[in-house]
Amino acid sequence: MADYHIVPFCPEPVRILHPDKHFLFVNKPAGLLSIPGRHEENKDCVVTRLQNHPKSKTASIVHRLDMATSGVMILAQTKFAHREISKQFELRQTDKYYIAVVDGIVEKDSGVIDLPMIADWPNRPKQKIDFEQGKKAITEWEVLERDLEKQITRLKLKPVTGRSHQLRLHCFELGHPILGCNLYNKNGSETKAKRLLLHAASLTITHPKTGKTITVESPCPF
Repeated sequence: MADYHIVPFCPEPVRILHPDKHFLFVNKPAGLLSIPGRHEENKDCVVTRLQNHPKSKTASIVHRLDMATSGVMILAQTKFAHREISKQFELRQTDKYYIAVVDGIVEKDSGVIDLPMIADWPNRPKQKIDFEQGKKAITEWEVLERDLEKQITRLKLKPVTGRSHQLRLHCFELGHPILGCNLYNKNGSETKAKRLLLHAASLTITHPKTGKTITVESPCPF
């Protein structure tokens, strides 16, 4: 979403799922920005809300979720944690998966989408597939449930890479856009849900101090 658009206020709170003196796992509601927009009226976001919370005044962003996406995020509480956890994301040492509901019946049970992506500059903030200049983008997917009556499919999506809009564009290219997506849609798929049906359900990191594996999950709200 472009910064000059005013984002409607999101009444849902940011819930802390797993507090730690080095980092915080939180649940981001759909409709809330991860970081402030440039427009003065778009300052409300995950970071600013947490920095006004007595237990998370030093919280800083490590990664982002799209405004329309809900689910698990992690924020650093210290510079050390920020550096170490950011490195885990950069080196693809984290493990995460999302739940999505897509239009139509996906016939295969699982698969891999390997389609390089690049910003679609004339149509920002959209992305597009570009085999010549695009950056590598890989998504593993698995069917969880098919609803023949509603003609929709519930998927588990595992992004191997972390490109902006990767899951939305890859599902669209699969021929099954995510319901409620206003950017990548067809046959009215954007009108079949009141929100984007994409949820970050699970995130696993290695604790930057203890080296232990920590997995935090957020139940899918749809």
